[in-house]
Amino acid sequence: MTVVQRVRRDLAKNRYLYLLALPGVAFLIVFGYVPMFGHLIAFEKFRVADGIFGSEWVWFKNFKFFFGSQDWLRITLNTLWLNLLFMASSILAGLLLAVFLNEVRHQLFKRVCQSLFLLPYFVSWLVASMMVWALLNSTDGLVNRTLQSIGLSGIDWYIEPRYWRAILTFLNVWKWGGYTSIIYLAAIISIEGEFFESARVDGANRFQQIWHITLPLLIPTTLILVLLSVGRVFYGDFAMVYGLVGDNGMLFPTTDVIDTYAFRALRRVGNFSQAAAVSLYQGVMGIVTIIVVNKLVKTIDPEKSLF
Repeated sequence: MTVVQRVRRDLAKNRYLYLLALPGVAFLIVFGYVPMFGHLIAFEKFRVADGIFGSEWVWFKNFKFFFGSQDWLRITLNTLWLNLLFMASSILAGLLLAVFLNEVRHQLFKRVCQSLFLLPYFVSWLVASMMVWALLNSTDGLVNRTLQSIGLSGIDWYIEPRYWRAILTFLNVWKWGGYTSIIYLAAIISIEGEFFESARVDGANRFQQIWHITLPLLIPTTLILVLLSVGRVFYGDFAMVYGLVGDNGMLFPTTDVIDTYAFRALRRVGNFSQAAAVSLYQGVMGIVTIIVVNKLVKTIDPEKSLF
């Protein structure tokens, strides 16, 4: 039986399932694959009047804008370093919160904690930036006033770049920790109760049950979250970084990421092609990273890989 015959047979056999999936597939094609033609702009001297297919083809000339600058390595490393901090801290925080919530026996208290942990997820970064300004501004910020009240000198947070990796990491955990904990909590609930019953019969306390049963069985979930996060390791959280830092050049040494760099290039220079070249570089590096990491996971345990 040929491939075409097998496809036709499968379509005939599962036609209703394919019809059910059709809206999602159409959405993916229209908003996921059709826009990929826009990457052609990175290889053109794009003019709006000429369109994508009518603009002059310049090959790799637009990439000199990024790689010819002295900032590309610093910006790339900033993006990687911040995303690795975000990934590790949010996954760890979500895991700890899920284990804590799973051990809570008072249902009302448990629901209140779940709501409080998830609440920051619904707060926009614009609102969060106002909250951070109220805490950290050098004139009447709450943090500086507290430091001064105990005899310490205040810190000019918005001109000291060395603090901002920690600040951004903390805020990322604040926003995403509760959301990640829901994923882990669902995985914990799916663990068979017989494991814990057997452990209790053998005399294991709650901490031993968590250490020897809960955490090992959450490794597959953790690996999936890591692989999904690795796919965006070259993508800085633009809304977060730009919302909190904006165009504050004093903080660029530790906070400037590829996304904010490309945005500033597009806004200041107005060159679509150069900004598209930076975005294409992001996408290619993201694909390479996830393939490499998935290959490593597949080498260790094939069942835990994505593909």
